[in-house]
Amino acid sequence: MLTVAGLKTGYGRIEVLHGIDLSVGDAEIVTIVGANGAGKSTLLKAISGIIPAWSGEIEFAGRRLDRMRVETIASLGLIQIPEGRQLFGPMTVEENLQLGGYTRRRGKQSLSAKVDEVYALFPRLQERRRQLAGTLSGGEQQMLAVGRALMAEPSVLLLDEPSMGLAPLMVKEIFQALRDLNAEGLGMLLVEQDARIALRLAHRGLVMERGRVVLEDSAQALLNNPEVQAIYFGQHAGRAGSTTEGA
Repeated sequence: MLTVAGLKTGYGRIEVLHGIDLSVGDAEIVTIVGANGAGKSTLLKAISGIIPAWSGEIEFAGRRLDRMRVETIASLGLIQIPEGRQLFGPMTVEENLQLGGYTRRRGKQSLSAKVDEVYALFPRLQERRRQLAGTLSGGEQQMLAVGRALMAEPSVLLLDEPSMGLAPLMVKEIFQALRDLNAEGLGMLLVEQDARIALRLAHRGLVMERGRVVLEDSAQALLNNPEVQAIYFGQHAGRAGSTTEGA
């Protein structure tokens, strides 16, 4: 469904990605792990059109993305949940959800029916539907970020560090929701600093270092890989020598 071939991009004159290849199949979860500065967030930004590709190709559902605008890409069903959530803090939970439905593709359901689906997935959001998004806890904000993305009826989600800053119990709840969504057919490309929890969720995994994919395998194989265990499990510190680009 989503394929990236030979992708190069960066900031200013600094090349950050040096020829990335990856794919996400129908209803597949692929996770990308790597140290801070590996280029993981840059990769998601390039796929979703936030920064331009310098060379290479990005295709989604048979259409070339690397020349499309951000809003056009979103309208095709490829939706990014950015690091830090980036909600509309002065607006209520329900208003944020309604805005998320702005790019809905097919109109299979009414907006209110789609909101009800999100509330069924995250009952806590329904309890706080009239509360300002900026006053929610970190975990509740992440639920809202996922819910807002679901309002656009995605077929693939791009998730950037969904566990960042969350308590372990909340991380477990968020990742269970992602697992349930995948069981319903939603594909995901997941960037996550906690390699263990990401690989337990995913079908396949890629390890990035300094703008390159250095290892790709099934998630289970990476979980059992001694080198991956030594570098990425527990401390999430990654290798030395990272660049200054955000993860």
